[in-house]
Amino acid sequence: MSLEKAKKYLEEKGYADHIIELEESSATVQLAAEALGVEPGMIAKTMSFLVDGEPILILTEGTAKVDNRKYKDLFHVKAKMIPFGEVEEYIGHAPGGVCPFGIKEGITVYLDESLKRFETVYPAAGNDHSAVRLTIAELEDVAGACGWIDVCKEILL
Repeated sequence: MSLEKAKKYLEEKGYADHIIELEESSATVQLAAEALGVEPGMIAKTMSFLVDGEPILILTEGTAKVDNRKYKDLFHVKAKMIPFGEVEEYIGHAPGGVCPFGIKEGITVYLDESLKRFETVYPAAGNDHSAVRLTIAELEDVAGACGWIDVCKEILL
């Protein structure tokens, strides 16, 4: 059902032809990268947090780690991910398929600066056997994000 909600959302936005359905699992960054034949950083990892009891989503590049100090400076609370078993209830997609497409109403979405390392990224499309191929400009257009933030540790190349 989550894949269908994400597909419907992407179709309405004109991005249906960007959806990739996979035979292999894309439940983790590594599995998604292998299934798509891309480097792990190109997977747009969607992390779900609670801020004052309200869910938010932050899309980062696949190998990025959240910097707790940056997160707290921005949101004024300690980073608290939504517990695994509660993600689908809060967001509308189960872990492994969390994405900003076809989610529950009222969830704030952010894009992390770490994504800008790449021209093309691959967020999930609602389940653990899917992805969406998007340029950064397309991601900005379709993700419904309220803006760019910087909450990840610096990636040393």
